[in-house]
Amino acid sequence: MQLFDSTNTAAALLIDLLNSSSSLMDSASHFLLEPIFVRGFAASLHLVLLLALFVSFVFNKLRVGGGEQGSKERFSNNKRGFFYKQTLFCSVGVSSLNLVLSLVSYFYWYTNGWSDDKLVTLLDFVLTALSWAALSVYLHTQFFNSGETKFHFLLRVWWALFCSFSCYCLGLDFLVYHKHGSFEIQYLVSDVVSVFTACFLTYVGFSRNKCQDTLLEQPLLIGDSSSINGLESSKYRGGDSVTPYANAGLFSVLTFSWMGPLIAFGNKKTLELEDVPQLHSVDSVVGAFPVFKNKLESDSGASSRVTAFKLVKALFLSAWKEILLTALLATIYASASYVGPYLIDSFVQCLDGRGEYKNQGYVLASTFFVAKVVECLSKRHWFFRLQQVGIRLRAVATTMIYNKGLTLSSQSKQGQTSGEIINIMTVDAERINDFSWYMHDPWLVILRVGLALLILYKNLGLATVSTFVATIFVMLLNYPLGRLQEHFQDKLMESKDKRMKATTEILRNMRILKLQGWEMKFLSKILELRQVETGWLKKYVYNSAMITFLFWGAPTFVAVATFGTCMLIGIPFESGKILSALATFRILQEPIYNLPDTVSMIVQTKVSLDRIASFISLDDLKNDVEKLPTGSSDTAVEIVDGFFSWDVSSPSATLKNINLKVLHGMRVAICGTVGSGKSSLLSCILGEVPQISGTLKLCGTKAYVAQSPWIQSGKVEENILFGKDMDREKYDRVLEACSLKKDLEILSFGDQTVIGERGINLSGGQKQRIQIARALYQDADIYLFDDPFSAVDAHTGSHLFKEALLGLLNSKTVIYVTHQVEFLPAADLILVMKDGRITQAGKYDDILNSGSDFMELVGAHKAALSAFDSKQVESASANESAGKESGSGDRISQNEGNKDSQNGKEDEVAGPKAQLIQEEEREKGSVGFPIYWKYITAAYGGALVPLILLAQILFQILQIGSNYWMAWATPVSKDMKPAVSGYTLMMVYVCLAIGSSFCILARATLLVTAGYKTATLLFNKMHLCIFRAPMSFFDATPSGRILNRASTDQSAVETQIPYQVGALAFSSIQLLGIIAVMSQVAWQVFIVFIPVIAACIWYQRYYIASARELSRLDGVCKAPVIQHFAETISGAATIRSFDQQSRFQETNMKVTDAFSRPKFHVVAAMEWLCFRLDMLSSITFAFSLVFLVSFQKRIDPVTYGLNLNTLQAWVIWNLCNCENKIISVERILQYMSIPSEPPLIIEASRPNRSWPSHGEVEINNLQVRYAPQMPLVLRGLTCTFPGGMKTGIVGRTGSGKSTLIQTLFRIVEPVAGRIMIDDIDISSIGLHDLRSRLSIIPQDPTMFEGTVRSNLDPLEEYTDEQIWEALDKCQLGDEVRKKERKLDSTVIENGENWSMGQRQLVCLGRVLLKKSKVLVLDEATASVDTSTDNLIQQTLRQHFSDCTVITIAHRITSVLDSDMVLLLSHGLIEEYDSPARLLENKASSFAQLVAEYRVRSNTSFEKFN
Repeated sequence: MQLFDSTNTAAALLIDLLNSSSSLMDSASHFLLEPIFVRGFAASLHLVLLLALFVSFVFNKLRVGGGEQGSKERFSNNKRGFFYKQTLFCSVGVSSLNLVLSLVSYFYWYTNGWSDDKLVTLLDFVLTALSWAALSVYLHTQFFNSGETKFHFLLRVWWALFCSFSCYCLGLDFLVYHKHGSFEIQYLVSDVVSVFTACFLTYVGFSRNKCQDTLLEQPLLIGDSSSINGLESSKYRGGDSVTPYANAGLFSVLTFSWMGPLIAFGNKKTLELEDVPQLHSVDSVVGAFPVFKNKLESDSGASSRVTAFKLVKALFLSAWKEILLTALLATIYASASYVGPYLIDSFVQCLDGRGEYKNQGYVLASTFFVAKVVECLSKRHWFFRLQQVGIRLRAVATTMIYNKGLTLSSQSKQGQTSGEIINIMTVDAERINDFSWYMHDPWLVILRVGLALLILYKNLGLATVSTFVATIFVMLLNYPLGRLQEHFQDKLMESKDKRMKATTEILRNMRILKLQGWEMKFLSKILELRQVETGWLKKYVYNSAMITFLFWGAPTFVAVATFGTCMLIGIPFESGKILSALATFRILQEPIYNLPDTVSMIVQTKVSLDRIASFISLDDLKNDVEKLPTGSSDTAVEIVDGFFSWDVSSPSATLKNINLKVLHGMRVAICGTVGSGKSSLLSCILGEVPQISGTLKLCGTKAYVAQSPWIQSGKVEENILFGKDMDREKYDRVLEACSLKKDLEILSFGDQTVIGERGINLSGGQKQRIQIARALYQDADIYLFDDPFSAVDAHTGSHLFKEALLGLLNSKTVIYVTHQVEFLPAADLILVMKDGRITQAGKYDDILNSGSDFMELVGAHKAALSAFDSKQVESASANESAGKESGSGDRISQNEGNKDSQNGKEDEVAGPKAQLIQEEEREKGSVGFPIYWKYITAAYGGALVPLILLAQILFQILQIGSNYWMAWATPVSKDMKPAVSGYTLMMVYVCLAIGSSFCILARATLLVTAGYKTATLLFNKMHLCIFRAPMSFFDATPSGRILNRASTDQSAVETQIPYQVGALAFSSIQLLGIIAVMSQVAWQVFIVFIPVIAACIWYQRYYIASARELSRLDGVCKAPVIQHFAETISGAATIRSFDQQSRFQETNMKVTDAFSRPKFHVVAAMEWLCFRLDMLSSITFAFSLVFLVSFQKRIDPVTYGLNLNTLQAWVIWNLCNCENKIISVERILQYMSIPSEPPLIIEASRPNRSWPSHGEVEINNLQVRYAPQMPLVLRGLTCTFPGGMKTGIVGRTGSGKSTLIQTLFRIVEPVAGRIMIDDIDISSIGLHDLRSRLSIIPQDPTMFEGTVRSNLDPLEEYTDEQIWEALDKCQLGDEVRKKERKLDSTVIENGENWSMGQRQLVCLGRVLLKKSKVLVLDEATASVDTSTDNLIQQTLRQHFSDCTVITIAHRITSVLDSDMVLLLSHGLIEEYDSPARLLENKASSFAQLVAEYRVRSNTSFEKFN
């Protein structure tokens, strides 16, 4: 029994013990679940980490560091290997989150009371924030600076511990929730983030590290660390690498991280074009164009007519995948943007304490946040991909227009000047790119309005019908305004075309305008055209102001209609529903706001597409030439019964009844008087002239040398090789034959010298010889030369004929036009042309006696030669008077001495050499405030700016006021009594709405007034500066750069920048308004808002360095596209004759891609920034909602919270866009500071009306160079041209003849020395006074588009009788009388419908009208036949007998009857005396030139006698 009792006692004891231990365990386990333990343990864990990091920091400081640099590069190459960036990002993220949680908890518990748990939790948040911040710093310093490649073992162990503990905490949260049905939201947020971060870090810490292997391999692959460094620096040489976008991963694409390296690189140094990566093959025009071309061709089928619809269809099909993807993204964006308004009512109810379930506020806040993130992602990718498509389609359109320009027939070209074609390429193709933004807007408007009406129906029921009606009414109002806008846009483009056409022509002929003193007259012509353009611009911008007024007023109007209906049909107002409606109206505002832009953009794009389609549909050059393969026939060229006409509709053909057969290896010469059809015959062989009837066969390849040289801008070598590979031996032979070796020695960079636009820095002879060299190097079968010897001097002419035509080309077929009779006897067949017919054909002797036309030409030549013999006789008699004129003999020897002394000086003066055409200058660094200030204050001194801002501020106040009024005056629920009656509510709201609408009207009108006025002022100033610029500016500036500013940049200033600057100001004011409202309601938001704004500004500063330079590159890269196109159009005949179309098309694709590259990256950089700003603003938004839920405030203008994030990003976006766009103003201002020529008129020293009365020109130690970096061209000339006498100037090509004339007209100002005319120093009088008193017939005969009258008398100073008299004197009277409209006969661009010789005669007519005392002839008769030349010389003798005539000529006969001859060599005077005396001295260079000419002419004749 006792035993039994004792056993019972033991059992009871054991049960007690077990009970006590289980209760102990219970209490222990209960303690482990307590927040105070969990948060305390977490805090201590983080405290350990913080101490460890501190110890590590101290230890590292004490340890002497070494050899960090090499490992740093190694690390930067490998940091991807162990997720360095992601680890750093996680650390910063956890730190930031905990900082925010500590602040939120502090404020929340501060108002609701404290406890021990709460204090420990707060301590945990603070320590976590500190320790992870310290860890971020450690990671950055330890790995980035020291090049560590592996995380520390202890750190990895700590991460594993942290991971386990975080999982435990998260499990605990769910356990607590299960038990109590609620939990603290901040614990959950903290634990979820911790678990994900810890898992990722543990994976990173313990996964096999690949970077170790790559580290072992790298030195073997790359060499030492210095070469790694080299690799790093060359990483972004864009020329070599394709854009990272091509191979970016999903995360990188979503967040635009692939743009990071370029933006970072742009922060370290100013970006250049070679730093910008190449485009992906899909975006490159090389990949995209063939796809588009196939679509267009398959659609057009047999009919070549391309309509705007077919064009749109082909453009759509070539990028349909991307377009559909953007449509999907746009739909997602539209849906996500309406989540906010849809849930606002529930949110307001929840804040009012009437939530449907616990923590509903937080759930709604999370939903808002997720919707915002989805909205941000979809919007950014929608915009990016749309612009990507736009850039691609623009490049494709540009290429299509370019290719068409290469194949246009001459007839089509007459209808479209190069200025208009260039406008189609620059403005209209660009519009396709701009339209891509608006592509989806038309159908999106319907979707958005539909969604808005659904939300309104949920809140306001049937009143939604009035919303719908009001919206439709507003949209219908848009139609008449849209039609007007289209009309104005049409007219604006038309007038812009005319202006650009005139500008292009004027820039091309600026030298002539300056020589004649006409530039200001032509400037006024441009300003007249601009006057018409600004008339349309004014209508356009004021109409757009009306549209702006209508649509900014639209949401208010819709709101009044809706609320009015609610009142009428008795729907009760509740603040939640009102706020939801207001938020919906505000979102509805965007599609309605954008509608006018969309409509105007659709209108503009339709106009542009129509213009492109009509250009593409123009007739191509019909290839009537039957081409036979090389070697398949003995005949090289055969024409049977050929009738050809430049104008197919004209009743009389240009060439009639042409029968011609040329065998291989024949030399055929074509001669005839001016305008007889010689050049047209060559053009018809090339297939350039439309064939009316007959057949034309051609066997073999061809090369062509045009009469007026076509030279590409680029190196001399590139012009000669013209796409062929370099064969040094052949190249040297060609240079020798064209006697270019000497010229290349003179040029500062030899054959690497860059030639300016249209060969501006070469003499006429050099251009012609480079052209001939280009043809010779091609090694073709058939050579066509159009008067190749006219622009070169006699010696060079005979050298070319002998070495090139008779030498290198002795086995080739050569057909040449010539006015020099001495080159005819060498031909196997001579064709004599008159009035478009071949009147005689045969060998020299056979046709000499068979007809009068040839006799006329030869007779004129003989007459000129007989003048020679009389000169020879004169020289004999001159011996007797030698004693009297010994002075001139001394003058020669004195100049010889002068030459020697000058040679010594030459090197000193030349200074450093540089190319004439420099790279286009662009500003570097940020766009300075002065640029903005100049722009803002340009119109009315900036007086309108305060008024515009005031209107916007008032609008903002009234807007906020009206919304606040609606929220305040309506009750939260039906049960509460409204603060005011329905009538008062509506009346106050309507008054506020009307007030805000008028503010908008004032703002819109003032803004367009200021913008329009500014654009006009900038235009006028820039054009005045350009027209007053010295000739050196035009020589060194390709016209593409000037045209780019006059078209693209000017358009931006007119129609984009005012709105952009306005948008920046308005969005800033809106943001300030919203901040003011939020600060009244939930000031705690600023705890997050201020750091986020700081981050936004930092991002903006970080981004802008790269974006600005990319935008500038974008501007600079456009000019080469325009320039290449302009050059191609002017040289299309030459390009086609060499069959080089495909090479030029490739070049065009290259420059187009070079333009698309910066453009693509500008867009990507913008989206990179916007994505980050949107994300930051979404975080702000989320926190503002969390604050509202936590503090249970009733927020009236909660709708503003929905806008805060959008606006914050919108302001930064506007700021960046503004800085990118304002570059157009910067570029225009750049050209407003071009140094000007000396004044046109100096009132203090105006010469009297009769000056120059005698015409004596005295030159004293004249030294001239074209630019400070170029060598001297004239090196100290001293001589006098006696008044009333004729002086001839001769010399080899490039000896300085034309430079002397330019100095006489002060086109070039001398470096030293001076020129006196009748004892007045020409530098002391105004340029206009000087140039208007001198006359010149220039080397390149120029006619302007217009009429015969406007060409002879642009300043309208003479009567018709005087003009007819001048025309008769210059042998053109009969030609003009034949024409239907006489003096009003049209002259097309460049005078293309007049022959070269006729143009030269028009220039003579101008001089005869002007009757100056000093007349300069610069190769004036180069393009006419000998008989016309004799007539001109006769006319000059007759009408300028008492004038000083200075003649530069290559025909010795033109110089022989001069009173004095000046022979120049290398910029120095070699000889200067009367021709007789010079001929007498057989050793003189002039005598040798004459003898050579004489021999050449005689042998030519005697060969067959």
